[in-house]
Amino acid sequence: MYLDGVAPARSDEAMVILQTLLCLMREKNLLSRADIEELCDRVAMRAAQAERDPLPCCPAAATSAATQMAQIGGYIGRQYGGKHRRS
Repeated sequence: MYLDGVAPARSDEAMVILQTLLCLMREKNLLSRADIEELCDRVAMRAAQAERDPLPCCPAAATSAATQMAQIGGYIGRQYGGKHRRS
């Protein structure tokens, strides 16, 4: 039984797992801040080109994913620091 009587959406569960995984990987230095920044850019690029993406996805979901990834990247950058990517 869920506390509020409503089952969480599968995407919410997956998001919690993935956010935790990214933080753990950064904490253990398996990912650098630059890696996270690159991942943010790639997700944003996929969102911008969702209709031409060779791996089909819903454009609204891709845009939402880009927003979430930017928030995750910002949090990880503040929490764990590290060097930014070189331009």
